[in-house]
Amino acid sequence: MEKQRAKPAINYRRRRSYMEFLYILPFLLLVGLFSYFPLYGWVYAFHDYRPPFPISSETFVGFKWFTYVFSNRVRANDVLRVLRNTFAMSGISLLFSWFPMVFAVFLNEIKCRPYQKFVQTVTTLPNFISWVLVYSIAFNVFGSFGAVNSVMMDMGWITKPISFMKSSEHIWFKMWLWLTWKNAGWAAIMYLAAIAGIDEQMIEAAKVDGATRMQIIWNITIPSILPTYFVIVMLNIASFLSNGMEQYYVFQNDFNRDFIEVLDLYVYNYATSGTGNYPLSTALSMLKSIVSVILLAGANGFSKLVRGEGFI
Repeated sequence: MEKQRAKPAINYRRRRSYMEFLYILPFLLLVGLFSYFPLYGWVYAFHDYRPPFPISSETFVGFKWFTYVFSNRVRANDVLRVLRNTFAMSGISLLFSWFPMVFAVFLNEIKCRPYQKFVQTVTTLPNFISWVLVYSIAFNVFGSFGAVNSVMMDMGWITKPISFMKSSEHIWFKMWLWLTWKNAGWAAIMYLAAIAGIDEQMIEAAKVDGATRMQIIWNITIPSILPTYFVIVMLNIASFLSNGMEQYYVFQNDFNRDFIEVLDLYVYNYATSGTGNYPLSTALSMLKSIVSVILLAGANGFSKLVRGEGFI
């Protein structure tokens, strides 16, 4: 009798599992189409490919382009330079990764809801504009004839415009400031969702015991959202070498190129130059992907060691 009752339950769970799989199947297909199918392009790294000629067995060169990166001194120095820039900019972003969390905490403390929504909307909107438009804003504000130079000259503080956009001084920190201005509001949304999930009874009990707002933030709010922060930090570590290229592409010029060119931008510039080398660019991209996977595994292992659980 018990077996007859258990059988319909098992069949129901099996049918439900099939239905749930069908729900996510379109998303799995999209991931395969846009994330895994393009990996076929890695084949270019093992051939001496020159467009528009097709790839054939005669152009197969094995690991030639991987060894070329390190055997050619000029190319090795270039790669070390862009790695320095990549590690510096990703390192600054990682060092200040707590900023969106703190911003979300204090944004949540705003009691005037209309004002809170206004601040959240204003700080989130920049995430949806392109880096081209961000550069246009920067150029009109900090360009040689921009608002800042115009005001400073009208006030008599300077006699000639300062070339903020052409200077390579503090370029890593300036890029982080623009990135923070663009993404801080959007990054804070995850922390706001985590804060919304905090048990209100703990907060009410703390208020009854006489805790101040800062004590509640320090002893309840921040400890409750730290797991979210650790997961985001670990993911940032895993994508340490993949800090994008759009931002640096629009801000680069002949004056700051040596300090603003990150690995992704270097690969793009090298592939699209007049003598573009597609196999070498593909080899560099493959090395970056392999290192990123290693960093992801390392970050996941570190998370298990420190927190007792990973995110994979």
